[in-house]
Amino acid sequence: QVQLVESGGGLVQPGGSVTLSCAASGPTWTLYSIGWFRRAPGKDREKVATIFWIGERPWYSDSVKGRSSITKDGRTKTVSLQINDLKTEDTATYYCANADPAGEWQTWGQGTQVTVST
Repeated sequence: QVQLVESGGGLVQPGGSVTLSCAASGPTWTLYSIGWFRRAPGKDREKVATIFWIGERPWYSDSVKGRSSITKDGRTKTVSLQINDLKTEDTATYYCANADPAGEWQTWGQGTQVTVST
């Protein structure tokens, strides 16, 4: 199965930017789509952004639309999520997952913590 590892989180000031990376390994030729999710304390998991390996067609949640960019690198099998104009509400553990053509999320990474604070 595909393995996913997130990186890039940390402590960021409000108004700043963060770039998260999701590196895939294993049978990466089976990748269909990648999604970024986040879970903040006391809140349900939220889907943040998705991208297809073919056709890309990026999708963003309303909470980050207009200030985020999800991209992929087909050579390194890495999906990046950049969030600009960070708000304290963006504080969460961010996870990436890969979906099969049926839309089922198959594999999850361990997560990377993003803390937006002064």
